[in-house]
Order: sequence, then C-alpha cells, then structure tokens
Amino acid sequence: MRRLFLAGLAALTALPALATTAAAPLDLETIMANPDWIGQAVESPYWSADGQAIYYQLKRDGSEVRDLYRVDPATGRSEKLDPAAVATADGPAVYDRTHRYAAFVRHGDVFLRMLADGRTVQVTQTVEDESAPQFSADSRALQYRSGNDWYSYDLARGISAPVAVLKFADDPDAKKTDALEAEQLELFSTLRRLKADKEAEKVNARALAAADPGRTPEPFWLGDKVVAIDTELSPDGRWLLVVTRPKDYEAGRQPRLTHYVSDSGYAEGEDAHVYVNHNAPAAQSLMLLDLREHRRFALPTDTLPGIKDDPLAALRAQTVAALKKAGKDEQAKALAAPEVRPLRIVSSAEDGGGGGIVWSTDGRNLAIQLRAIDNKDRWIASVDFDRHALVSQHRLHDDAWINWNFNDFGWLKDGRTLWYLSEETGWSQLYVKPLDGKAKALTSGRFEVSHPQLSEDGRWFYLRTNQVAPYSYDVYRVPSAGGDLARVSRYQGMEQFALSPDGNRLAVLHSSSYVLPQLAVQPAAGGTPRELTDTMKSAFTARDWIAPRIVEVPSSHGAGTIYAKFYGAEDNVWAKPAVIFVHGAGYTQNVNLSWTYYFREQMFHNMLVQKGYVVLDMDYRASEGYGRDWRVAIYRQMGHPELEDLLDGKAWLVKHHHVDPKRVGIYGGSYGGFMTEMALLRAPGEFAAGAALRPVSDWRLYNHEYTANILNTPELDPHAYATSSPINFADQLADPLLIEHGLIDDNVLAADSIRLYQRFIELHKKDFWMSLYPMERHGFVHADSWYDEYRRINELFDTYVKQQH
Repeated sequence: MRRLFLAGLAALTALPALATTAAAPLDLETIMANPDWIGQAVESPYWSADGQAIYYQLKRDGSEVRDLYRVDPATGRSEKLDPAAVATADGPAVYDRTHRYAAFVRHGDVFLRMLADGRTVQVTQTVEDESAPQFSADSRALQYRSGNDWYSYDLARGISAPVAVLKFADDPDAKKTDALEAEQLELFSTLRRLKADKEAEKVNARALAAADPGRTPEPFWLGDKVVAIDTELSPDGRWLLVVTRPKDYEAGRQPRLTHYVSDSGYAEGEDAHVYVNHNAPAAQSLMLLDLREHRRFALPTDTLPGIKDDPLAALRAQTVAALKKAGKDEQAKALAAPEVRPLRIVSSAEDGGGGGIVWSTDGRNLAIQLRAIDNKDRWIASVDFDRHALVSQHRLHDDAWINWNFNDFGWLKDGRTLWYLSEETGWSQLYVKPLDGKAKALTSGRFEVSHPQLSEDGRWFYLRTNQVAPYSYDVYRVPSAGGDLARVSRYQGMEQFALSPDGNRLAVLHSSSYVLPQLAVQPAAGGTPRELTDTMKSAFTARDWIAPRIVEVPSSHGAGTIYAKFYGAEDNVWAKPAVIFVHGAGYTQNVNLSWTYYFREQMFHNMLVQKGYVVLDMDYRASEGYGRDWRVAIYRQMGHPELEDLLDGKAWLVKHHHVDPKRVGIYGGSYGGFMTEMALLRAPGEFAAGAALRPVSDWRLYNHEYTANILNTPELDPHAYATSSPINFADQLADPLLIEHGLIDDNVLAADSIRLYQRFIELHKKDFWMSLYPMERHGFVHADSWYDEYRRINELFDTYVKQQH
C-alpha cells in the first residue's frame, strides 16, 4: 500500500549511513537495513461514511504501530489523526437500503451515523469486539454480532437485545418419559397436576415473549455434541444460520518449537501446526433456526450433486491394492471412501471470515458456498425455506484442486440473482445466475477476474483484471446486465480499489517496481486521477535503480510462455555469471509491474548486476495470474514442472545473454527454497550453487490445508509425497548448498531443514551448510538477520558462481 510523504531530512538524520548518492554502489548494509529508509506503504484505504474523505494507515517509522490518516480527495490535503481525532474517526461503513443511515465499527464497538445531519450514536461499549454490522431489511434496526451471538439495535427505541440465545446442551425439559415415570403419572394425580402446571407456565412464557419484544428470547437447545463456528442472521430477522462442527474433534498432535532466546532466559516451547492428515479438518454441518416460530431444522448436504462420488476412486483402488498385497489390511481398510464426502463452509468464521454465507438484502434468500474437504468440488447453494433444504445453484469440479482464490459470490440488487466467480473455463471469470434460470458469463477470455464490487445502484461490476497482459493489472467495469468490459484505470500496477458511497469515484492503490503503494482518486467511469500521497523517501528514490525487463521464455515442454523479470546490462560480455531467483508461496505472482513483496531481493539483484551478474526471476508453473492449467500443473508432482521451467530459464540466459552455463546460481525462500533444493538434488551439475531459505524439505511435515490440495494425503498418495520431497533425493547432492532457516518458524518448521541436514551427514556429503536464526519466524523481521542471511548468500555466489572452478 502507499505511504504519505514523510519529511525527508528528519528521517535521514536518523540513518546517516543510508544517505548515499545515486552513484554510490549498493551494499548489503543498506539493502538489508530496516526498510523505513525506503518510505511507508499506504495501507487499508476506505471512504468516510459521508464520502467526503478517505482514511488510510501508515506504519510509523521505527515502530510497528499504524497511524490513521485522513485525506480530502478534492484538495489532496492529508492529515495524521491524533488520538482525539482517531476517537471520532469513521470506520469502513455499511448503509441501510434507504441511505439514511450508516454504521461502522470503531475500536471494537458499533456506531450509528445519521447521514442527514451527521449525528453519531455509540451503540455498544463492551469489553468484547463487536463486528459485522448490517441494517435490517426494513431499516428499523441495526444488527451486529459479538462472537457467534447476534444482537439487534432498535433505532426508534435505542435498545439492543439478543436475537437468539444459543445453548449447546440438551434441553432439560425434552427428556423422554420412560415406563416408570409414565406409571408414576398414572398413579398420582398430584404429579399430573404439577406437570400440567409446568407445561402451562412454558406455554404462557412463550406467548408473552412473542407479544413483548422487550423480553429475552427463549433459548435454542442445540445439543452437547456440537459447537458453533459461525452464525449469520437474515436482515429481516427471521432466520439464523448456524455452522457447527463436532465438539469432540481433535486436530491431532502438534509439533513443538523452541525459543532458545527468550525474555525469561529459559528455553520456552510453543505448539505449531499439525502435520498433513494427522487429522483431517473437521467436517461442518448446517442448522437453520426459525426465530419467529422458534423451530430448528438441519440443512442436509447429501443432496448436492456429486457429493457421494469419490473423485479419488482410481488412486484409492491402486493404493488399497498395494497395501493389501503388502499384508497391511488395517491400513487398507482405513482408506475406505466415505459414503457422503465431508464438507466445510468456504471462509467460515473458523477460517477467518463469514464470506461463505450471503443473505440477500431483504433477507428472503440465502446463498451458501460449500467445499468438499478433499477440495475437488465447490458448490454454491441457495436455501428452500419451505422444505428446509439446500438447492444447488452452481457446482465447480476440479480433478486437481479448487483454487484458494476466486471464490467471491453474492446477490444482485434484486435479491433473486446470484453473481459469482468461477474457473470453469480455465480462467477466473464473472457470472450471474437467476435462482430459477441459467448462468450467464459477464466476462470471458484468457485473463483473471478478481475482487468484483457491485455499484450501489446495481448497474456495474467493478473488478481487477490482467486483460492487457498477465503482468499488468487495472480496474475494469462491466454492466451487471451484460455488456462490454471497459478499462477504468491505467496504472498497470493497480493493487486495490474502493468505490465511493455514491458510486461516482474510485480510491485506487497503485504501485510500480520501485514505488510503494500510493493512493489516488479518479472518476469511477474512468478519467484523470488525482494523486493523493507520496510516501517515498529521497534516500531510495535518488538511486538509479535497474528497471526489471519483463521477458518471455519459451517452454521446451509444451507449456507455452514463461514470463520472467530480467535484471542485467545489455553488453557483449561473454561467459557471464547468472543467478536465478525463485519466488515463494508457489501460487503467487512476482512478474508484474507492481511493488514487489521481494523488494529486498530486488535491491540485492541490483547489487549483483553491479558485480557483473545477470539475474532472472521467473513465474514458473504453479504461479498466480496465468489460469487454472498453469496452477495445477504441479498436481501430484511438486518440483517437477517448475524445475523444467527454471532450466528453460537457464537455457534462455545462455542463448540470449552469453551466460556461462557452468556459472549459474539459484536461490529462493519458502517454496523458492524448496525449489532450490529440488533443482540441486534432481538436476545435479546444472547449478553451480544454491541457497535454500526456510525450505520445505519433506511435504509430510507441512500443514493439511495447503499440502493435501496438491498432493492428496500421504496415506492415500504416498508416491506424490515421495516424488515431491527433496529429502528423498538427498543422495544426489553434488553442488554447494546453503540452507538458512528461522528456528521459531511456525509455517515451515526448522525441523524440515535439520532432518535434511542429518541425511546429508549420514550420506557423507560435502559442501553443505546450515545457518539457523534463533529469533526469526518464516518471514524474517530483524535487520541483523536479513543482513547475515544475504551476506552468506552473497559469499556463496561470489565463491562458487562468480569465480570459475
């Protein structure tokens, strides 16, 4: 995101060693210093409730504290808010259907704004964090949640009350009468009279509660076998959807991290993530509560199309046969396919949000997005309230896995037509579908559509696409009724946008290779933008940085074009050394025209070019931005198609930039570290040396959510894990390898690297080293660690790549 311009001289006096000129050579001390010397990115922009200002955040120099700023889009005047001003600032607002009211959350409490006169009412003041404000369908109440409990604030009466009381226990009055109790009632009239009195009291209490909105509602007894992980209230206040999981679910044994450098002076332990399939994610179920009639209904999922299929049937049969042949009948039995595949609600509260459940604004329709735990199917279903049943509206199947991205969906303004993203053509595109009609594509082509926003009048979808080129992103819009997709912004490095409340303007975050995300405002239909921030510092901008050149590397394996960033001088020097950088995450995109997450690495590449290297940074197969087939090319074979692409990149450097094929190094972190190990171990002799940062060396030790998507589970698909894990190729190490890992990495555990290191020891390998960082997690945060890490990488390349051996 972007940073406001912060006075340059004051910042530079705090860092005199960094105040170098553009002509001075780069050094690691500068590159790996605290990045405050570069500037600060603008973060989390949103419009004020009245649409007259835009709020955003900037990280404070020398601290992780974020300060709140407000800018007038008409004049460009920006101000940092002091604590008193923050106490009266808006949060991101929601509006009622009449646009008389707005609501937002500030410091965990809910506020109501009357838009006509600007009057603000604080609705809650509690120790809990309230969230998810929404207005009732009739605009008479403001609804909000605290945890999984929902409340309704009556705008006329100024009173908040719970809309439902959920009890996760058995109803004490619902026990069945056994034979002895029945005999007692038959024998004793006094017992019969007492029982009748109790029933009369309950009936009377229900009648009084129904007639008196001031009473607390009667509790729903939901049983002691489940716990709630999400709830969503209908805007008309009639229905509450409850997502549950079994109460007795156990995630499985958690490995431990050790903090060797701690405040206490003692080594301290910490639980980390469970290994893949040491317990599958908990299946989730749906309950629909009728708040008016005080009734509850299960919403069965066994009617969804394909829910009883086994997409892994062929692989399952193969593995079961092998286990039986080996006499492992119990293991074979454990792999039996379920009769009905277990599900999870996409983006449920347990996963970090409620985005998998969307009510129409009138509360009359509900859409739910569900995903099979095997992640081969995603459904969007509506609810038939008369039959209390799910109605499938869209099924997306993928023989590999459903994407983590491109799962947005919602309702058009009519409350009867769904919109959603789908990769069904191989590219994420936008669709609309009436509940009783056929789906229609609003966009089509070989590009990605994401982050759709429906305008307040319902006429337009605004979205992010890379239609011009895979590496170029801007805001586009398309009519919700169908029509041409039109480009609205022209930044090529657009990162985020927000529509103004009146739908006439866009707040746009944009960046470029050496410019942090900055904020601008422009007409929503397109036009000249007004730049609102400049938060870069002269110590950085004064340098003459090398603009990365985006190049197209042809695949020798039929994959088409591999896009890459090239850093290097155009000269006729022969036998040059080169370095290939491998980005992390697998599914991410680093070849684009935006500011890069790998900004330190980009500066390091500039330094390498100064020293005579050329550098190539590739979006190998599995990278984001290139469609479904590019993403799933690694299914059941991680590290194989990507290595083919990296070797094609090396061949391209040799052919087009006179690189010495015996002097090519490779490095990367996380997935890039994994690929560095795969490159050295599966293609010995191809790379002169490699540096693997926080690498996955054995996928059996990684988490379930990521790994099982791509490789299935170790029990079901042992071949996929064997062929995808560097530790299984350790005997092929022939080239210098540096491994660097944070000891308190809770994403890729340091045990991964330590186990591989032990394999090398036992195999009597040489020229391998490991550097451990006691105070670093997966993403390093301390400048000293960054410096030490890249000092070692720099020395490795200078010793084994730059120098001929």
